[in-house]
Amino acid sequence: MSPQTRLAHARRRQRGRWRLPRLEAADAERALRNYRRQRRRAVAALLLLFAILAGLPALFALWPALDHTRLGGVPVSWLILAVGPYPLLIVLGHWHLRRAERAERR
Repeated sequence: MSPQTRLAHARRRQRGRWRLPRLEAADAERALRNYRRQRRRAVAALLLLFAILAGLPALFALWPALDHTRLGGVPVSWLILAVGPYPLLIVLGHWHLRRAERAERR
């Protein structure tokens, strides 16, 4: 069990005023390394999320014909905006979760 998980379980068991349990030096260092590793991975996921969401206006600016092309009477640009990001966000969330779990297993 990782040090972070132990802290979470200790908080749950504790009633009343909660005090931060003391970790051994090795566990504290391991928890800090894990925190930093997961923070770096979260920043990478956030940058990718930003690229996906900011990339949509860039896509529409590069291909203005998407506004005039229609599929089922609806402009393709609207379909891309309404449907396109969600599968990408699901894949991004799954990717980030797997990387975070892998980091904690180390």
